[in-house]
Amino acid sequence: MNGKGPNEPHAGKPSDETGEMTGRSTAPEEPAAQSADAADNEVLPEAEQGGPSRWEGVPSDDLYANEARVVGVNGNLLTVEFELPVIQNEVAYAILRTAEGELDLKAEVIRVRGRYADLQVFEDTGGLAVGDRVRFTGELLSVELGPGLLARIFDGLQNPLEDMAAELGFFLGRGRYFKPLDRQKLWDFTPVAKPGDMLRPGDTIGTVPESVFDHRIMVPFSFEAGEDDGNYRLVEIKPAGSYTVNQNMAVLEDEHGERRTISMIQTWPVKIPLRGYTERLKPAEPMVTKVRIIDTFFPVALGGTYCVPGPFGAGKTVIQQITSRHARVDVVVLAACGERAGEVVETIRTFPELEDPRTGRSLMERTCIICNTSSMPVAAREASVYTAVTIAEYYRQMGLNVLLLADSTSRWAQALREMSGRLEEIPGEEAFPAYLESVIASFYERGGVVRLRDGSRGSVTIGGTVSPAGGNFEEPVTQSTLKVVGAFHGLSRERSDARRYPAIEPLESWSKYTSVVDDKQLRTARQVLAKGREVGQMMKVLGEEGTPIEDFIIYLKSEFLDSAYLQQDAYDKVDGASDEERQRRMFACMTELLERDYGFDSKDRARRFFQRLTQSYRDWNRVPMDSPEFTSLEEKLLNREELREDKPSGERETRPAQQAEEVGDV
Repeated sequence: MNGKGPNEPHAGKPSDETGEMTGRSTAPEEPAAQSADAADNEVLPEAEQGGPSRWEGVPSDDLYANEARVVGVNGNLLTVEFELPVIQNEVAYAILRTAEGELDLKAEVIRVRGRYADLQVFEDTGGLAVGDRVRFTGELLSVELGPGLLARIFDGLQNPLEDMAAELGFFLGRGRYFKPLDRQKLWDFTPVAKPGDMLRPGDTIGTVPESVFDHRIMVPFSFEAGEDDGNYRLVEIKPAGSYTVNQNMAVLEDEHGERRTISMIQTWPVKIPLRGYTERLKPAEPMVTKVRIIDTFFPVALGGTYCVPGPFGAGKTVIQQITSRHARVDVVVLAACGERAGEVVETIRTFPELEDPRTGRSLMERTCIICNTSSMPVAAREASVYTAVTIAEYYRQMGLNVLLLADSTSRWAQALREMSGRLEEIPGEEAFPAYLESVIASFYERGGVVRLRDGSRGSVTIGGTVSPAGGNFEEPVTQSTLKVVGAFHGLSRERSDARRYPAIEPLESWSKYTSVVDDKQLRTARQVLAKGREVGQMMKVLGEEGTPIEDFIIYLKSEFLDSAYLQQDAYDKVDGASDEERQRRMFACMTELLERDYGFDSKDRARRFFQRLTQSYRDWNRVPMDSPEFTSLEEKLLNREELREDKPSGERETRPAQQAEEVGDV
């Protein structure tokens, strides 16, 4: 078997008759929930919550009976020989013998061939040798879900980096894994369901306050769902009060009379989408980012997907940070996948200090950061992307709008290429794996708008940056991404070097979603930009002297649109964030100015006029919309009397310039 994709599991077990391996499953198995009696113990054992029973140190011998032996080591790829069955994407621990004892190195099964399994190790494999032991857990690579995920920073395996730094210092030790959720913190629980209610996986039994909204405590998604409206009866539930995340909160009984306990924690495999909803809906409502070039020209819908490819230094990370701050969403999940440590550190330092425009509190309170820098193990990059999207889906199940920003998917693809090469798979274009397109598509397909069983809606909007070498948009990662996303925000080196920010190329980018402005006005603006680009290219050959004045005015109009509307000053409080109402009003003014016929008889006069008009419009960008100056400046910009075309030539040349000067002085 050569397949390695996340949806291509392979497993085998010895046959009693032949001793050959036979297939065991055709899809990743969802974790079966552990049954438990309605005991009075207040804390669920770790194994009952679906996670590994031990996160620090070496697991006990009696927990993992399925062991294998290492027969090959190639970088972070292990080949092991096993006797008992294993499954695709199963978690295993390679036992590293050291002078101080034994260390567990976490790994994941990525391919099964007969009696041999290939594992990618999420740690440095130095010291592992042929003959070393590997223990299989019988569980898929999973994350913990529950209150306390927000305002936290995790690595790709969901280890809290603050806790690791406090105990291990600046350098992370191998084989050390920490509990993602705080077991000591108390949460104020309010029950919603009542004893006797019939529930399904994903239904809410109670809430706890987290950040500015209520965090829903739900029936674990891993509980098997039947065909009936409700297949679990609520036997008992804790009263309102303060509890830790691993205390027993409720007892359910299935149709066979078997009882199961629930805590605030549940686990879910990262490579299996959460499906606790009734219907997927078509993304239609715009996700307002308050970035004019995005909302007006290349919009993104709630539950939609988009990508931001561009060369290094073109502003991809800055655009993501601005979007995460101003986007009209409830929760932001940032996945720093293989990015340079300097960029990640800047984000970590900046977010707690930024004020959330929606709440007036710290932006970090509704943000979760999954951090896997370029200096961390390459194999963990893939895990970080799936961990982030699983957390995003979890908050979508609460009826929230979630924005997932992955920076950058190119580093994830490079990790896939490296592992594919070690597996000796047939390479695709530029040595990327042949299944790269399907893996990228399966990731973006986990976004979307869903209708939950209680009638509410939630969404996951996925935005991924791509870092093509040399800004070449024809490379495989960019092309594979463009086939599945709904909007393309291509960054331009030319615009970045000219300090035209955001550096989104207005003539190459596109979007399938609905803009916040009128379509007719948008077509007019795009025509001006396209014609202005043609005239600009022609002027490079013929010069300004060989360009007719009519074409020259079109070029000036396109430059006016670019400088005054497409570009924004992120350091200005007003200009840095324009809501949809302001964009509609200002773009209507812009369109009217672009449609006018300015009868200039001199290129110098036309140039001076548009320079002053541009400055006046940019000054208008910095005026709050609720101030009297905003309306005053708008009236002066649209004053047709000042721009009448039936005036004598000399007056037509002086009056518009005087009007623009007056506006600029306000």
